[in-house]
Amino acid sequence: MTTDAAAQQVAARRPAYLAELAQGTERFHEPRRTDCPWCGSERLRVRLRTTDLIQRKPGSFTVVRCADCAHSFQNPRLTAEGLDFYRRDVGDGFDGREPVTPFGAGSGTRRRLAAARALAAFDEPECWLDVDTGAAHFAALAKRVLPYTSFDGLDRRAGVEKGVRCGRIEEGHRGSLTELAERLAGRYDAMSMFHSLPRSPDPRAELRAARTVLRPGGHLLIEAPDPECRYAGLLGKWWASYHQPRHLHLLPLANLCAELADLGFTVVAVERRAPHVPVDLSAAVALFLNSRMPGPDVPWRAKPAPPLQLKARRAARTASVPLVALARAFDTVLAPLLTRTGFANTYRVIARRDTP
Repeated sequence: MTTDAAAQQVAARRPAYLAELAQGTERFHEPRRTDCPWCGSERLRVRLRTTDLIQRKPGSFTVVRCADCAHSFQNPRLTAEGLDFYRRDVGDGFDGREPVTPFGAGSGTRRRLAAARALAAFDEPECWLDVDTGAAHFAALAKRVLPYTSFDGLDRRAGVEKGVRCGRIEEGHRGSLTELAERLAGRYDAMSMFHSLPRSPDPRAELRAARTVLRPGGHLLIEAPDPECRYAGLLGKWWASYHQPRHLHLLPLANLCAELADLGFTVVAVERRAPHVPVDLSAAVALFLNSRMPGPDVPWRAKPAPPLQLKARRAARTASVPLVALARAFDTVLAPLLTRTGFANTYRVIARRDTP
């Protein structure tokens, strides 16, 4: 996108954003909870206070941790309207786009192939549903491992339709898993959920929907940020996996496995090292530097950014490249050691739906 085209797009979206912000951001939050949504305990402790470090949209956010079950969650939680506001335009080509690659579909060919192989070790599924598939890049990679498996995708966004047009998936289902579960009941013998549970307002409902969609004997593959990662305490709000305000829940591995067992799954594999995404230090550096740079020209800014400020921002971004690259090198070099000592940022669970 050219500079002029981006400026025109920002200007076109500015009135709508400013009209929303004129009503304040508090309306984007539900009432603050006094108990844990996972176990009901009232022993809650503040884990994190932060702002939107990625897009720098107005607002402040708190993540709390339950002292009894260790579940962490955004409190007060964003409403559906708030989620739409803060997820809108992420990575849409503005100068304020994410400074690092998020932990979603684009987090590495080798890791996605490894995930497909991990499930293939237990089954060669006939049909596989990838949840929050985006443009279905995972399905295209997984076909290398399972060439005879039919892949479908599910997503709220229009990217799923692109996945169908490009031939990466056979069918694209537009909507949420909980909304479409009954329509898709018993249709799949494999499912993948890559970093979708943290974005869900109700992870338990997502897991129940997954059970509905899977056939008996089918396998569910889940990857999610590990809130027990030592980087979370070391880096604080600069730990990318907090991903505020877009992540609503951080599920400890033990809680997820227990919930799967209660729903009639048998956990057949757990992996805490291989799914690690080596970006913690580089993402933290990028987020920190981005917060200190002059602001970009974005539609939620009241007035267009002055040309001098934009030049200063571009210069600062250029100057930051070596620092981020150095941090990324440390991420890569240290990963084999750190993932053995509690610094892995992602876990993988494979569970089989038991026969009724």
